[in-house]
Amino acid sequence: MDQKRIPFNKPYLTGKEAHYMYDAVYSGKISGNGKYTQKSQAFFEDRYGFKKCLLTSSCTDALEMAAILLDIRQGDEVILPSYTFVSTANAFALHGANLIFTDSREDHPGIDENNIEHLITSKTKAIVVVHYAGVAVDMDKIVQIANKHNLYIVEDAAHAIDSFYINKKNEKIPLGSIGHLAAFSFHETKNIISGEGGMLVINDEKFQRRSEIIWEKGTNRSEFFRGEVDKYGWVDIGSSFLPSDIVAGFLFAQLEHLDEIQEIRRSIWNTYYKNLAEINSCKFDLPRIPEYSTNNAHMFFLVCKSSEIRDKLIGYLKENHVQAVFHYLSLHKSPYFKNKYKGKKLYYSDLYSDRLVRLPFYNELSYPEINEITDLIREFDEKY
Repeated sequence: MDQKRIPFNKPYLTGKEAHYMYDAVYSGKISGNGKYTQKSQAFFEDRYGFKKCLLTSSCTDALEMAAILLDIRQGDEVILPSYTFVSTANAFALHGANLIFTDSREDHPGIDENNIEHLITSKTKAIVVVHYAGVAVDMDKIVQIANKHNLYIVEDAAHAIDSFYINKKNEKIPLGSIGHLAAFSFHETKNIISGEGGMLVINDEKFQRRSEIIWEKGTNRSEFFRGEVDKYGWVDIGSSFLPSDIVAGFLFAQLEHLDEIQEIRRSIWNTYYKNLAEINSCKFDLPRIPEYSTNNAHMFFLVCKSSEIRDKLIGYLKENHVQAVFHYLSLHKSPYFKNKYKGKKLYYSDLYSDRLVRLPFYNELSYPEINEITDLIREFDEKY
């Protein structure tokens, strides 16, 4: 029997992906910034009020564009959580930044907003926040700190499509619209996918023109094709950050079904939560959604009481043909960075590295399958 009968992830297709990719191929414009690129960018700008959006080949590329736009140089300091994917850090390290890692919250893997200000020095240039599992960081606190110290904010919103921050006025503000810059991912494990893919959001107007130049390999090519200049050339640094319009066609088919996709995912998340809350286990904790955040149902995770319980749970589910997985390893302890790290112990980042387990989550996960998974967890809770 297949040991991954219930896999961790399965890409979801709406039905129009191949059609739009075919249309892109035969439109005569299959390189970047074609019809579907522009339609996808406009979708985000219109729906969420993002000032300017640029599709990229990955969220990693979007983050590197952010580093270039912020003119990150050797010796600049960037504050970011240790509990995140390597791309969050690598984009800034590539441009010479000193990475100042900080801890996660006690109640959630997101950055501890109260552990930032004491790390700020005269060399600090930016705070990079990660909306882990699509759950908002307390952005009022982040904005207050950034304004006080004249720092830039970058939102790593890789998980956070269609998720919102609820401010003190009880207003729902889209994640990705608050920082000066934000980066999204459309990797096949995300809510909305294009296989690989990402997007840079530019909310600060002073970065908008340059972002397009960096996006187009350091040229003002986009201005030329809009008829704003009579020729184009090399005017800045940049790279080939644009995805093919074929990829954008796939993405747009997903965006057309965003509400439907989100409704399914929220139902799956709620079913997991209801079933597991009934176990009332002392071996793990359920995810917590702060009052200032919505839940976009990006993933469902448990935080076990020890690394031994986490490893045994993953093994037990695997024996029963269910693929559950852990997540990030603290970056400050990574082989690349551990000899560079001079800060204090990051207790909660290490705790989540050792104890967090993600359960299978994809749109075609059926209710009988969810019940099977949660029944196995109940069995595990009773046996061990």
